[in-house]
Amino acid sequence: QVQLVESGGGLVQAGGSLRLSCAASGSIFSRNSLGWYRQAPGKQRTLVAEIVGGGSTNYADSVKGRFIISRDNAKNTLYLQMNSLKPEDTAVYYCNVVPSFEYWGKGTLVIVSS
Repeated sequence: QVQLVESGGGLVQAGGSLRLSCAASGSIFSRNSLGWYRQAPGKQRTLVAEIVGGGSTNYADSVKGRFIISRDNAKNTLYLQMNSLKPEDTAVYYCNVVPSFEYWGKGTLVIVSS
């Protein structure tokens, strides 16, 4: 009934790019706002990118200008294009609604090497 499946993470060099995907259930995609969160080791999980139903986007200052969030409603898929990656972007990335549910997927690990 509730499905959140993140994919696309990996190990990349600083300055590189990755595109993350999130396959979500229709019930989740029906919500107005969707977002990408990340959690670095020993840190709180934080929202880094948000997209609302009308297409407006919001980004944390740490990723603004480098990350692009988008959605494909027909495929119930959320994307995060990450460019100019930095070592401080290293984290497990999760998708969820905004504000988030208690339920989380397994996330996808992004490691950016120096």
